[in-house]
Amino acid sequence: MQKRIIPFLFFILGAFAGASYFLFKPAPVEPLSALSATEVSTAITAEQPETSPLGNSSLKQNIISAGDYLIRQQLANGELAYQVNVLTGERSSTPSNIRLVNGVSTLYTVCRVSGDAEYCAAGDKALTHYLPNLLSAPEHFKGTCLYSNGSCPLGGAAVMVDAVYKRWGALGSVMLNDRNLLTNAVELGYFIVSMRRPQGGFYHAFNPHIGGTIDPNYFDPNFNGESVTALLQLYEMTGNAFWLEQAQEVNSFMLSQPVTEDQSHAVALSILARLNGLTPEAQAYAKQIADLVIVGQIRSLNPANSSIATSTKVEALSALAQAFAYSEAEHEWLESDIQSFITFVQARQFPANNCNFQFTEGMIENYQGGIFNTCEDPSIRVDGSYHWVNGLTLYLEYLGIVK
Repeated sequence: MQKRIIPFLFFILGAFAGASYFLFKPAPVEPLSALSATEVSTAITAEQPETSPLGNSSLKQNIISAGDYLIRQQLANGELAYQVNVLTGERSSTPSNIRLVNGVSTLYTVCRVSGDAEYCAAGDKALTHYLPNLLSAPEHFKGTCLYSNGSCPLGGAAVMVDAVYKRWGALGSVMLNDRNLLTNAVELGYFIVSMRRPQGGFYHAFNPHIGGTIDPNYFDPNFNGESVTALLQLYEMTGNAFWLEQAQEVNSFMLSQPVTEDQSHAVALSILARLNGLTPEAQAYAKQIADLVIVGQIRSLNPANSSIATSTKVEALSALAQAFAYSEAEHEWLESDIQSFITFVQARQFPANNCNFQFTEGMIENYQGGIFNTCEDPSIRVDGSYHWVNGLTLYLEYLGIVK
């Protein structure tokens, strides 16, 4: 009898979530409606994580070294370094909470790859520092957002879900002391879903001040893909098909749009492929993303160009290689370009430098493992570490899948 009841309960929960979404879908510029009482319970226990196997590679040391840099720069209160110039030591005074939460995810990824709990402990300390930036106001908007620089950007909710997901994959737990992080993740998911545009895609920013309004003109090229990824991560953590359905609907819209070098969409496609395989339409679109990334190879490998941008190429191609492998499509053709991009970024992972910087006292000790951006801008930025670690981990997963 119990086995019959459990699927029925999941059905009821999914129905409640779906009803909640359609009742409270936002108008273009009007404040979002208050939170419905009929929604998925946030007290549910997370599923057990099923992470992809990691292939054996010396690249694990690059991942661990990047984690060491983040810990070395971390303050006692958990705050991570946003941007540091390796030549002057100058630090950015206008950090982005979105990118800093990416740094939290990076620490959990390093923890999973290394098997060393030190990185998870540092991630917990950082996450505890940034959790107070979560904002809920049921009378003005639905769910929970990440407040950053005066607004609630869509990508803020997505990266916070990603941090909870990466922690879950590393530790198999959604509990941080007495706090159920899944509660926060589900509320962040409600915010993401409430930001859906009627014609497809998402609104990308919400102003929570003075009652709350959507900004219909704000756009970030990564937010759609990051939000689809977050919805898929919620599906994996909860087992609730509502999140999968929402992700599939938005992905269908994205497949109708012009192709760009969108590493965030590539990551979403890799998860979709792992869950259900890719349709022929999605495979064709993924192939076009890969082609665009590869076309930029010569420009990206120029010493004047950005290691952060090249890290996103590693991330995109590694995710797409996974997507093709899971879909039993050709994937080996991506390996040489992935390795070329990896080689370029390795030359920017301190103390390696292809800019012939002269080392001064303390430079190597302070900045080892960080990815500096260009010879003209020798700054280590936290999102560079995120894309580098994420890209390498996706590649290690790809090696584990196929070899």
